[in-house]
Amino acid sequence: MTWIYLFLGGFFEVVWASTMKLSNGFSHFWYSISTVIGMLFSFGFLALAVKNLPLSIAYPVWTGIGAVGSIIVGVVFFKDQLSLLTWVFVVLLIVGILGIKFTSGH
Repeated sequence: MTWIYLFLGGFFEVVWASTMKLSNGFSHFWYSISTVIGMLFSFGFLALAVKNLPLSIAYPVWTGIGAVGSIIVGVVFFKDQLSLLTWVFVVLLIVGILGIKFTSGH
């Protein structure tokens, strides 16, 4: 269950980052509220995960999920343009996240 909490925390990190962009500097009320709610869920699930996972495992995985998820959302929904080299580093992020998960012993 701990890893599910961590994944959900990373998912909600993507949610709050995306709605923060949509809030246009917190000038759109509902997107601003969604950002704060996403933050609460994101940090809440991270807090549940670190009850059973070391911080040195949980935090990098949480931020990695948020980073990769935000990149995907940026490209798909916000039409961000990334170079081929940038995609290479995104793949390295994914490999790093999976490596941490599978070698952590948790």
